[in-house]
Amino acid sequence: FKMVETQEEYKGVVPYYIAEIYYFQGRKDEALEYGKNLLESGKQIYYDKNLNLLLGQLYFERNNFTAALPLIENYVQSGEPITKDIQYQLSYCYFKTNKVSNAIEGFKNLSSEKDSLGQNSMYLLGSLYLKNNEKSNARNAFQYCAYNNSNPTQQKISRFNYAKLSYELGFQDIATKELKQYLADYSNSEYDTEAKEILVNILAGTSNYNEGLSIYSSFLNPTPMVQKAYPRLLYGRAIELINDQQLDAADDLLQTLINSPYAEKLLPYAHFYRGEIAARQERYDEAVTHFDYFVKSNAQSQGEANMNAARYNLAYTYLQLEDYKNALVNFENLSKSVTTSSTPLQQEAYIRSADCYFMLKDFSKAASMYDAVAAGAFPQSDYALYQKAIIAGIKNNNEKIKLLNLLLNKYPSTALKNLTHMEIAESFIDDEKASEAIPYLKKILAADNAESILPKAYLKIGLAYFNINDDKNALNYYRQLLDKYPNSEETEEAILTIKDIYVGMGKPEEYVNLMRSKGITVSVNEADSLSYSAANMKYESGDNNLAIEGLNSYLSQFANGAYALDVNYKLGLCYQKKKDWPAVLRCFGVVHESGLNKYYEAATLELARINYFEIKDYSASKKYFDLLKANAADPKIRIEALRGLVRSYYQLKEYAEANDAAKQLLQEKSVGTDDKLISSLVLGKSQQIKGDYTAAINLFKTVSSANKTSWGAEARYETASCHFSSGNLTAAEKSAMSVIKETGSYDYWVTKSYILIGDIFMKQKDYFNAKATYESVAKNAVIVELKEEASKKYQEALIAEKK
Repeated sequence: FKMVETQEEYKGVVPYYIAEIYYFQGRKDEALEYGKNLLESGKQIYYDKNLNLLLGQLYFERNNFTAALPLIENYVQSGEPITKDIQYQLSYCYFKTNKVSNAIEGFKNLSSEKDSLGQNSMYLLGSLYLKNNEKSNARNAFQYCAYNNSNPTQQKISRFNYAKLSYELGFQDIATKELKQYLADYSNSEYDTEAKEILVNILAGTSNYNEGLSIYSSFLNPTPMVQKAYPRLLYGRAIELINDQQLDAADDLLQTLINSPYAEKLLPYAHFYRGEIAARQERYDEAVTHFDYFVKSNAQSQGEANMNAARYNLAYTYLQLEDYKNALVNFENLSKSVTTSSTPLQQEAYIRSADCYFMLKDFSKAASMYDAVAAGAFPQSDYALYQKAIIAGIKNNNEKIKLLNLLLNKYPSTALKNLTHMEIAESFIDDEKASEAIPYLKKILAADNAESILPKAYLKIGLAYFNINDDKNALNYYRQLLDKYPNSEETEEAILTIKDIYVGMGKPEEYVNLMRSKGITVSVNEADSLSYSAANMKYESGDNNLAIEGLNSYLSQFANGAYALDVNYKLGLCYQKKKDWPAVLRCFGVVHESGLNKYYEAATLELARINYFEIKDYSASKKYFDLLKANAADPKIRIEALRGLVRSYYQLKEYAEANDAAKQLLQEKSVGTDDKLISSLVLGKSQQIKGDYTAAINLFKTVSSANKTSWGAEARYETASCHFSSGNLTAAEKSAMSVIKETGSYDYWVTKSYILIGDIFMKQKDYFNAKATYESVAKNAVIVELKEEASKKYQEALIAEKK
């Protein structure tokens, strides 16, 4: 090359080869000097672009980035193909010469590289983003570096920075996970103290109560800072459990809170919710104690826990305890008069005050209050008129019947229609006008929604015919009662009258044959009775294992005995204490299949609850809640059934049916806040499916503004999904972030939100952040289906970026 260097045909080519040979031989000073002279000579060189690159790389190796930059930049801008090394060198020159935006754009192009060059690029990129205060992008850059183990030191620092930035940006679930893992992998590192301090701050401020309690339990000696956060974690998790209907677990946490240090500010609210739980579980004495504590604390309102709610709940609890004087005091603290502008709570309190006067036998005062309600256009005007009729019946059944008929005419669709027909019929029977009672009883038997009082209607109509000496019709209706409700309490009463009829007819053998044909034991044999007495004694001893042994012993001898129903129910209660759910379902199933009986409601409710909460068989829970709704005589049980039905439909994603059940639930007078929230969520899903995103978002926001449980998480996610579907990406990202920040206990919705954020980046063609988001989910998600979805979308992002 030296020999032909000056010849015309080679002088444009050979000089570059000579410089390159010097470089490959390691004679880099000579290469640099020779190349510089060539450029300064002004000679035309065929490989001038390559020479620029070569000289730029020589300056780069000598850390002379100011000299290297224009040379490498000249090569890149020439349009020649570039390798990842050239891209890195150019970006690094920008970095060293403080051209931040150019460096950022260059390093971003290396985000898919998995080697040491890629790791160092992301490490530097993260530093540059931090310099620009672009924390979100810095977090993603450090994430790429944290997943690369080419340089252990850079990986360690990046893992810490990724965790710290996740915390600062509100990704509390990731920050918690990464910090815990960081502390496990790098004990006593230079960032150890700061990592622990951040973890404590997460405990203090997160809504991820379940994870927070788990972290708290990992501290052998909780610091004062952690102990101060503990009551908040207990309280938040307890509220989640209450909204999820896990009342016993919530009660345990609230009790722990009450006994904890640093819990003073939360004590009133803990007592309020313990009162709610106790009242729902019919432990009314305890409920009074807790509600009274809240009222006397004069605590500020905090959502559902407010003074009016506490006074009402306290009053209602006294009402359940039949302490009508104390109930009245608390109801009247809420309302002593009523107008159409009164709040629903004031109207409810006023009508309950009237009930208290009624129970205290101050009928004059009660009647005047019922009159005020009946005269106005109130939701409970029909009930007030009904109660007014009951009072009138104390002195005059004719006036009672007149008012009840007025009720039927004025409110033809009243929910009290069947009860009103029953009251009229019983009044006629009491007045020895049995024939006039029969038409009203037939209306009940023909009604679609009277299942809960049908046994009583059959009994009464049989009695009415018996009283007018129509034994044929009396027996006809009594037989229907035996056929349809053989285990009801009314059947036991009817059997006595049936016996009297047959004996009066001189046909006792027909009575015996009828009883046998219905599977009814006419008389309990002595062995059956003695065996039950022995089993029941063991049950009442309080020794659960002994009770199970005794009750099973009875069934082994008398599977269809006179006391089999009682034994199966009590055995179910015993197995329930042991959490032996298959055995519980078997025993309560026998009771349920026996039809309406004295244990029917309690057994069916437990079957529904166990299938919902313990077995997670939502189809079965739906079946039992639906039957309970149709058959329950107790209004409280009916509301409980509606609650369960809404939730079961919701879990089964049967939103149309859930929608109908939710509307029914909202019509009930004593629905709680959690009922309103689940109903709003269900109604929102229905609107979302129809494509009415605005209406759906409004309903979802009703839920998310008041709830941080799984419902709140889902409502926030679906809000984000609706915004995304309607093209509002900014609002979608904000809503998705609120799931991550505010409801971290629910992995499914948090993970779905991360994927949605990735989808938003993809829509914006921000492949750098889209890849980082999808890759994070693909590596960290614990839910397989979402892990696979993120992996697939990560590959799609790679392909889209290359295109």
